[in-house]
Amino acid sequence: MAGEATIMRLCRGTFGNVRRLHSATKQQAAAAAAVAAETKVQPRIKKFLVYRWNPDKPTEKPTMQEYDVDLNTCGPMVLDGLIKIKNDIDPTLTFRRSCREGICGSCAMNIGGVNTLACISKIDTNLNKPVKIYPLPHMYVIKDLVPDMNNFYKQYREIQPWLQRKNEPLAGSHSYLQSVEDRQKLDGLYECILCACCSTSCPSYWWNGDKYLGPAVLMQAYRWIIDSRDEATEQRLSRLRDPYSVYRCHTIMNCTKTCPKGLNPGKAIAEIKKLLSGFSKKEEPGLETAALQK
Repeated sequence: MAGEATIMRLCRGTFGNVRRLHSATKQQAAAAAAVAAETKVQPRIKKFLVYRWNPDKPTEKPTMQEYDVDLNTCGPMVLDGLIKIKNDIDPTLTFRRSCREGICGSCAMNIGGVNTLACISKIDTNLNKPVKIYPLPHMYVIKDLVPDMNNFYKQYREIQPWLQRKNEPLAGSHSYLQSVEDRQKLDGLYECILCACCSTSCPSYWWNGDKYLGPAVLMQAYRWIIDSRDEATEQRLSRLRDPYSVYRCHTIMNCTKTCPKGLNPGKAIAEIKKLLSGFSKKEEPGLETAALQK
């Protein structure tokens, strides 16, 4: 009988512990659900201050318009916030966008005083600090956050950004070969997406944008100058031998600091200056560049 009583006490103790454990678990689950519900209901309002100008109303000055965006119903990037504003608050807001992956350069703008891409710029979760968004600086504005890129693209065309050969073979008859070492020289240059963040952050480009080609275009010029398959090096350099195309660069390095792709336009411009001065020369290709197609 004593043994049975002991067993009963142990069983009651075990079941009691189990009941208390389940009770505590239920209380914790209820508390977590309450917190989640409160968090879900409580909005997180972030203020967006966005540059607005309408060409249809030329007599009205540009203004900064304020929008309240609930971060609980918005993606984490500034572009998500702008899309939220356009879709749900103000359909008249105008901006460029495309890939949303930082590879097209369409959504380049000035965010918080820095030229960058809206699609890869995270929204500051500090609700007391508004997000200030402007178009790229020192460019004509078409509407709101859309700058006029015509001059930028015109300068890009001027450097003739395509492969040039002295004796172009019949199409399809030859392959253009390149050694591994020569190919590596293009790293850090070909990745440029022509977003113009670097050029529009350069004071020299602000002052002489009609003559100075700017960091982005010059980096692309250097990309073709040093390509081992290209045979128009002298012609490319001769087009840059004037007081403005390259030499307006004063190595301020704003271009390198602001590049959203982490590239170094300042270094490319310095290399062009070395080639123009004769301090350095383009190396001979590591392979015979034009090989007969078999």
